[in-house]
Amino acid sequence: MSLQNLVSFAGIFLLVGLAWLFSKDRKSVSIRTILGGLALQCAVAIFIFIVPAGTQVFLFVNDVVVKVLGSAAAGTRFVFGPLAIGPGQTGSGGETSIGFILAFQALPTIVFFAALMGALYYLGVMPFMIRIFSRIFSKLMHVSGAESMCAASNIFVGVESTIVIRPYLGEMTRSELCTVLAAGMGTIASSMLAFYVMVLQKQFPTIAGHLVSASILAAPGAVVISKILYPEKESPKTMGVNITPFYEREHNVIEAMMNGATSGTRLVVGVGGMLLAFLGMVALLDLILTAIGSPVNTLLGAQGVWSLKSILSYIFYPLTILIGVPLADAGTIAGIIGERTLLTEVVSYQDLAGVIAAGTLKDPRSAVLAVYALCGFAHVASLAIFVGGAAAIAPGRTKDLSEIGFRALCAATLSSLLTACWAGTFYTGNAILLSH
Repeated sequence: MSLQNLVSFAGIFLLVGLAWLFSKDRKSVSIRTILGGLALQCAVAIFIFIVPAGTQVFLFVNDVVVKVLGSAAAGTRFVFGPLAIGPGQTGSGGETSIGFILAFQALPTIVFFAALMGALYYLGVMPFMIRIFSRIFSKLMHVSGAESMCAASNIFVGVESTIVIRPYLGEMTRSELCTVLAAGMGTIASSMLAFYVMVLQKQFPTIAGHLVSASILAAPGAVVISKILYPEKESPKTMGVNITPFYEREHNVIEAMMNGATSGTRLVVGVGGMLLAFLGMVALLDLILTAIGSPVNTLLGAQGVWSLKSILSYIFYPLTILIGVPLADAGTIAGIIGERTLLTEVVSYQDLAGVIAAGTLKDPRSAVLAVYALCGFAHVASLAIFVGGAAAIAPGRTKDLSEIGFRALCAATLSSLLTACWAGTFYTGNAILLSH
């Protein structure tokens, strides 16, 4: 084990300690939940990175996701024509790409994967997988059936995970609600996973395998950090109860796919609108910061441009070193991880693809850890989405959800970094899954 591996391993306990430092009630933190969650993450990480069979399984998953993604391209090319042809590709009629266009090449994959997930839900595949993960979480981490079910569903879906526990949401404790929000923001949805693969596949051929493993690692990590920041002091009604996912089954698989595609389309519009608004607002704020910073720099004899990204990179710099990113790349990766807080992981993954393509990073380890650290919806826009979504289902808990929201966002952010620590602990240059 190299020095960088040891740094990542130490980072696991330092992040847990940091969460404990800001816990709402340190005396009520459950050691069993922490040890159970960390043991589960460790077992998954060893299976993925160390056990040869595990590595082969995730390489197989990587290939499957890439091939399915290729099927999704058929629909986008039919609808958008040459605009859907990615860089380095040619159309059926010999058309060449005019460059990467986010709206026509990457975002439409969300619709396809949402329709696919709708079909898998109807066929019972997803409910079966969710029940398996839920029971593992309940047993190992000693959390309630409702919150373990929600955390398990977040491995596969996004804000829809709250629907899975709709009958229980209104009576959950505040600690359970924090876990629900943290698990939602600390993981990614399968539809968005497809989008990230599309963005990074050229620079990072095994990106699909990484994202799948990160999604599995992230769920128990979000539960652990959430239960430290907001420990359970009440008596959850579903503690020790194995509940089943709530699901309003469609009449047939075609209807399920249609509903999934409709939900995916709304998500595409939401992501596009969010990017338009947030990128514009950040650009405006950067203009203001530059106007303020220029005279200050002149007065102090300093250099550099003031921007939100630069400020966030300073904030996240020590945390980036903590997860095991080499010092030579820490500044660059800190900026990418930091900007996720405001600009969403969509922009951060695009920027990561850019620095990989430009050869800016000195060590491939930096890119690997960044992929895991960014694998989650831990940003301000997501906070509004998840709190709003849960409040719509349980309007009587709106006040509690709004008060818990920021703490849940902090839990999601720390849990994403915790996931990166596990990847960094077992990273080796010869690891099959990590070769690129």
